[in-house]
Amino acid sequence: MPAARELLLDAAFAALRTRPWNGVRMVDVAAAAGVSRQTLYNEFGSKDGLARALVRREAEAFLTGVERALAAAPAGAATDAGDRCAAAACWILRASRANPLVRAALTGCRGERLPAAAAPAPPPPRGPFAAARGRSGPGAAALAEAVRDRAVRAVSGTAADRAPEAVRWACEAAVRLTLSYVVAPGASDEEAAGHVARLVRTLVGEYAADVPRPEQ
Repeated sequence: MPAARELLLDAAFAALRTRPWNGVRMVDVAAAAGVSRQTLYNEFGSKDGLARALVRREAEAFLTGVERALAAAPAGAATDAGDRCAAAACWILRASRANPLVRAALTGCRGERLPAAAAPAPPPPRGPFAAARGRSGPGAAALAEAVRDRAVRAVSGTAADRAPEAVRWACEAAVRLTLSYVVAPGASDEEAAGHVARLVRTLVGEYAADVPRPEQ
């Protein structure tokens, strides 16, 4: 059985599907999770604490999905760089459309239905989760960096600060291109995914596909 913390986060996320965050009551979240309101406060301290934890969890789950998409292509093949990043781009579009918290975290734009923690100010560019220890969880800039760094590792087999410049540039551009479709898709889900996949595959293939991966 999931721990109380996960049950509470699940209940809070489910509540957001039917009402705005300012209409979500702590007592209702606790009841939906099958725990006492005191247990909820013991876990998160306040409603703001619950919001921050929820945003962090959804951001971490999102990055796990990015990693899985990047790993879908055959490992070790230099020519699969474009396919890896295209798969990740499609995942990003799907996740942002399915999950409003992910969309807000990626863009920094929060709708009135979401908690304020869903759109934190971009943190200083120091590591993928530099802001995760702060008040609001990972910011838009940090989340984009985390995606980029995972793409660099998947394509080159090295950390971002040791990868060839062409790989770093291509992955950075691919992430920024994908995020532009998150902000302004301009097409149906299927069409947007197809467009961004082709663009990212071409971009990364042009600049990074011929860079050999080091021996693991």
